[in-house]
Amino acid sequence: MRVALFCHDKPGALQVRKDNRTAHLDYIEATGVVEMAGPLLSPEGEMNGSLVVLVVETLAQAQEWAAADPYARAGLFASVTITEWKKVIG
Repeated sequence: MRVALFCHDKPGALQVRKDNRTAHLDYIEATGVVEMAGPLLSPEGEMNGSLVVLVVETLAQAQEWAAADPYARAGLFASVTITEWKKVIG
């Protein structure tokens, strides 16, 4: 199943994102369940969140992946929404 994570950063947390970016990208590579991902952007073009699409067996696996993400562990996110997603185009 595909699962989409919509993660919104806490206001003023850009430096937390930058400080943990390498660990976040290493985690993505090491876990092997991310199909696609990228930062959400503010109107000024600054990173202020994440969209991550996982391919996992269960919603619980997606929740566990999200909780162990270095960004989440660093307290970057104000909110995280995890929902099953169906790919139709692309």
